[in-house]
Amino acid sequence: MRLRTFAIGAAVFLAGCATGSRTIFTPAPAPELTGGYQAIEGRGPEVVAELRAAPPPAEPEAIDGKSYEADQKRLGARGTMPIGTSHFDAADADARQNALRQARNVGADQVIFYAPSAAKDASAAGAGEMLVAYYVRFKLPFGATFRDLNATEKQALNRGGVRIGSVVDGTPASKANLLGGDMIVSLDGTPVGNRGEFQSMLRAHAGKTVTLGIVRNGESLDRMVRLGLVPTASAR
Repeated sequence: MRLRTFAIGAAVFLAGCATGSRTIFTPAPAPELTGGYQAIEGRGPEVVAELRAAPPPAEPEAIDGKSYEADQKRLGARGTMPIGTSHFDAADADARQNALRQARNVGADQVIFYAPSAAKDASAAGAGEMLVAYYVRFKLPFGATFRDLNATEKQALNRGGVRIGSVVDGTPASKANLLGGDMIVSLDGTPVGNRGEFQSMLRAHAGKTVTLGIVRNGESLDRMVRLGLVPTASAR
């Protein structure tokens, strides 16, 4: 069964909300269900538990969807991304209850049901199969705005980089004690030339711990940042 996951634009890096104190959640193993469960690559239980924005709800929100691709884009723009999918026989009276039980076991915030006609548009589902997608809202990948250095700043540093503007509380940038006005000049030792390069670096290292080289009030410092997760292009 194949599902396509679409990359979300760089706006995901720049918007979001505070998450407060982190609560680690370890999902129970997924039960053996008729529809099975296929996790999106790179979004297994450990990754989901560490990078989710909030503890899972007691009961996930359940809705009916019309377009898997459209929902991916709409939810992804808010940092809510699929963690896995299942297929069930649409004629099975217990299919929805089994899917909801699966959603609770994997800690989904939201579960979306797609009728066979919609499922066939999004995957290689067989005739009469209902596609079920499980979603979790993740922390912001970085959590700060940033801009290119101006000519004066570049001259002072004698190199390129980006300057941080606002930092969102509770995000990776905030937890790494990054401050507005800090100038980021490297990521894991690789020089940062400009805003576009830094965005590409953040995307390439999503979900990983990186070391940022910064300059603060003329002093060079290193800050370790555990970046959040963003969608990546993949197929199943």
